[in-house]
Amino acid sequence: MEHTLKVAIAQITPVLLNKLETLKKVEQSIIDAALVGSELIVFGEALVPGYPFWVALTGGAEWDTKVNKELHATYVKNSIQIEAGELDRICDLAKTNKIAVYLGIMERAKNRGGHSIYASLVYIDATGVIKSVHRKLQPTYDERLTWAPGDGNGLQVHPLKQFTVGGLNCWENWMPLPRTALYGLGENLHIAVWPGSDHNTKDITRFIARESRSYVISASSLMTKKDFPESTPHLDTILTNAPEVLANGGSCIAGPDGEWIIEPVLHKEGLITATLDFNRVLEERQNFDVVGHYSRPDVTKLTVNRQRQSTVEFND
Repeated sequence: MEHTLKVAIAQITPVLLNKLETLKKVEQSIIDAALVGSELIVFGEALVPGYPFWVALTGGAEWDTKVNKELHATYVKNSIQIEAGELDRICDLAKTNKIAVYLGIMERAKNRGGHSIYASLVYIDATGVIKSVHRKLQPTYDERLTWAPGDGNGLQVHPLKQFTVGGLNCWENWMPLPRTALYGLGENLHIAVWPGSDHNTKDITRFIARESRSYVISASSLMTKKDFPESTPHLDTILTNAPEVLANGGSCIAGPDGEWIIEPVLHKEGLITATLDFNRVLEERQNFDVVGHYSRPDVTKLTVNRQRQSTVEFND
């Protein structure tokens, strides 16, 4: 049915700092989701090659230390350079299985020199084409010690059957203006990706749904102390300070009325699926539409710069 959409969240544990092994888990999740009829699959923030939990555990703000430098170098080497074709296999699977994908990666951006990394949310449509790459606008707290700030180029939405889908990374979801930019583009299925834990998802997921009168999918990952690979640089130092659980999941889905469709799922790896009915969006917009009949653009209006930022512009 054109007005319904079957969605899947892949709540998985990355093979931290190993992009090849983590991509294998992503690939298998796409195949599994397609087998149960999913038309969209969503993965957590920075899933490939994982969230930098070590920064808070190794004195990440200390200047010029061997531990920080070696961990950062490993992180950059295992980040994804899209221009080098490192997501081609994911695109092929999306096309073969006729499934759209939202994937959180660490992006080694070639147009910014190829050495700094960005927390990027990539949208691949069901024909296998990368339609947008949203670089997180503002890294949060200790993320700023390893991630670079992004730009507005990826503030895009995409048609998916009767839905219009868009997404933000982690605490960007608390930023009213980027949310408004997506609302103004017609978004009615919002994707919020997180590194993990229900303390992030349990409130904001329902809030955004209620504010926007849209469906909201929050996708998180998992990570425990025992999940750190033995190959992790300076593993002993990390484990000395690490709690037993660093990310407990918390993936969930809220409806356009702000009520739960799927409450936060904790400590469980695998697919979380649901079928969404577009008609529910129209029902809830009857009494509130934040950028439609309940807006006053003559009084308040947002201006968005969507240019892809680069330090150098060459005129050959």
